[in-house]
Amino acid sequence: MFSKAAIISLLATGALANVFITSPTESIGMTGGQTATISWIDQNGGPSLADFGDAKVGIFTGNANQQTLLQLVVDNVNVATTASIQFTPDASIGPNGNDYFIRVESINLKDSASPQFPALAFSSRFTMSGMSGTFNATVQAQIDGQSTAPIGGTAAPSTATSASHSASTTGSGSPSGTKANAAASPSSTAKDNNGAMSMATTTASRLVGVLAGVVVVSYIL
Repeated sequence: MFSKAAIISLLATGALANVFITSPTESIGMTGGQTATISWIDQNGGPSLADFGDAKVGIFTGNANQQTLLQLVVDNVNVATTASIQFTPDASIGPNGNDYFIRVESINLKDSASPQFPALAFSSRFTMSGMSGTFNATVQAQIDGQSTAPIGGTAAPSTATSASHSASTTGSGSPSGTKANAAASPSSTAKDNNGAMSMATTTASRLVGVLAGVVVVSYIL
């Protein structure tokens, strides 16, 4: 198990996913059934967008230890060559509220401290309106866990570099011109009653810290 000192030391050893999400934010939300944009820039300071490379992007909810995939936005996008994604949020994935965040998972880059796990990047929590769904008891319990394991909220980088292209998707899918595949998830992933995919595993729990305005992901083995 990592101590607090070990978690802090990860910042000094480069265990950072520097995909800084500029939309959505705490003040920029989404509306179910209406076109929305996810955009990002390079936070600088390594690993770069080029290092992060191909990634999966989804709307999640939960807390620092347990996160549930509500909607797969794109299953493969290169964050170095694409700066934003347009898609339509599914109104049925949950209720109105600010319990949502974007998670970006690198397909090839591994966490430098725990290379058996992928590098991750997160948005701050944001509000979704025009929603028609509900959270089941399992997902709601994860959200309630925010009180002891909060997630989200990062400061804007002082300098940043953006990618040069954008991609459009409709619902869950991939950038135009590529074929969408089924949502990929850990082998121990369990499907909840509302179709959401829980990302908690039986072999490791994820501890996400926000320190000095940077999201760092470590793992408890």
